[in-house]
Amino acid sequence: MDWLVPLLIVLASIAAMEGVAWASHKYIMHGFGWAWHRDHHEPHDRALEKNDLFALVGAAASIAMFALGSRWVMGDAAWWPASWIGLGILGYGIIYSAVHDGLVHQRYGRWVPRGTYARRLVQAHRLHHATVGRHGGVSFGFLVAGDPARLKAQLRRQREAGLADLRASRAAGGERA
Repeated sequence: MDWLVPLLIVLASIAAMEGVAWASHKYIMHGFGWAWHRDHHEPHDRALEKNDLFALVGAAASIAMFALGSRWVMGDAAWWPASWIGLGILGYGIIYSAVHDGLVHQRYGRWVPRGTYARRLVQAHRLHHATVGRHGGVSFGFLVAGDPARLKAQLRRQREAGLADLRASRAAGGERA
């Protein structure tokens, strides 16, 4: 049972990271961090994006937590849960990379999602990319996806209220902003 508490800390950290990712995506990436995130929303043929710099921020957070939990680094001031939190942040980063970069954006090869969850993630993220620019938008999470029909309705309301410009596509409801 010595493994149960650390395992729960890792799992709770992974779950909490979805909230951190949602908030940082909505308020940082689509806010003051738009200079890094913009190229993720624009077509290109490069292997890397400025947006990938956010992965370094996540890695730094994970490394910092490992350091805070390390007796080698912190001595007697080490806080043992921090290493497990760092492992949770790392785990989220790996899951994020596989799902967002691999499945949704097909950066590691072509794979067509057949399962309901995977398809819903892809649809939700495509709807996220239906906006032009950083304003408006839906589905800022990476592993939790809302119902595509509700997301489309949200986008339509944002467009009608002048809060978002939509790309011309069926994913955005078929209307040009």
